[in-house]
Amino acid sequence: MTTPHQDIGSDRDVTHDFDPRAPETFTSAHALYKEMRSSCPVAHSTTYDGGFWALFRYEDVKRVLDGRTLFTTSVQNTVPKFAFTGRRPPLHFDPPEHTAYRRVINRFFTRDKMAALEPRVREYAVQLLQPLIDAGEGDVSVDYAQKFPAHVFAAFFNLPTDLAELIKEISAQYVAAIQVVDTDNVVRLSRRLYEIAQAVIDERLAHPIDPGHDLASALMNAEYEGDPLPPDMVLGCVRQLLVTGMVAPSVFIGNMFVHLSGDPALADLLRADPSRIPAAVEEFLRLYGPYRGMARTAREDVEFGGRLIKAGEPIALVYTSANRDETVFPDGETFRFDRPNLARHLAFGSGVHTCPGAPLARIMLIATLEEALARTSAFEVSGEVRMASWAEWGTNSVPMRFTAATR
Repeated sequence: MTTPHQDIGSDRDVTHDFDPRAPETFTSAHALYKEMRSSCPVAHSTTYDGGFWALFRYEDVKRVLDGRTLFTTSVQNTVPKFAFTGRRPPLHFDPPEHTAYRRVINRFFTRDKMAALEPRVREYAVQLLQPLIDAGEGDVSVDYAQKFPAHVFAAFFNLPTDLAELIKEISAQYVAAIQVVDTDNVVRLSRRLYEIAQAVIDERLAHPIDPGHDLASALMNAEYEGDPLPPDMVLGCVRQLLVTGMVAPSVFIGNMFVHLSGDPALADLLRADPSRIPAAVEEFLRLYGPYRGMARTAREDVEFGGRLIKAGEPIALVYTSANRDETVFPDGETFRFDRPNLARHLAFGSGVHTCPGAPLARIMLIATLEEALARTSAFEVSGEVRMASWAEWGTNSVPMRFTAATR
């Protein structure tokens, strides 16, 4: 598996331990990562510009997430690197610089705000799911998961639905360009997203919305240590927020349907007792979390598992692997209700950069399963499942047959 490459100017042998661009099936990456946790938990790949390190064990990933003095997110926060058009807070900033932005963002994901938004989320879920169920077939990824986030984000950001759909379309093209390292298109599409973010800001300036009810307006009106947030950083933050939450639900939702298609007894249990759906969603998040390319950069030389990572080298945090680490989650490859340590999963990251949108994501996933299970008596995968590529893990296409529930 490993091919030695002498690191110029160093006494290290930098190996090529895995290829993140290898074609995948629904099970192949998790099988590989189980092997990597055992045989090569601190791995190096020469893929992408200059190569990168990847950590597959939970304790190593958590060490980086908790080690703010040793690891930074401000240099390279993803593998491959694609932030070529400007810094976008809060993700591209370390504390305390990022804190002013997170304080504003966090206010929009409170329990009360999420409860107020939930009926609209559920309405969109039904609106998009029911035609598939009525037809008896459809692609739950293409026809549902890739459309649902745009509707939810239109409601959350107070945007016209057609604009949210445009953002989703450009975001998908942007991610596809990142995956094949098409830098010219990454830059072009990112600038287009900046233009849309600026248009949102201009609209708020022309037609103000109460900052208590609109996140873009709240950022525009926020202060840090007595001064307004810099306009270019507000723009970057709005640009980041409009895109970030579009991708993960699009590749994650199909995973739940694939699992339940292969475990009809679990699907029937959840139909009979919907109160268990939130717990099932949490276990699905652990099993099928979509993030494996979130990254940090070492501030100084550091050792993991006897391997030297040098200052300035990017480190991919493979949450997708860490969440199945048997030393933390016994029988980690299987679905289990009521895991005592389930709250430790890293599907949304951990620490100061934990995904602020996690409460909304959970509402979206729970509403999806509740409505899909209530409106069907059975469903099954009916064709080839196509997978997303690194840096996400999840489904891009899940053809399914649906049997409508009798009412």
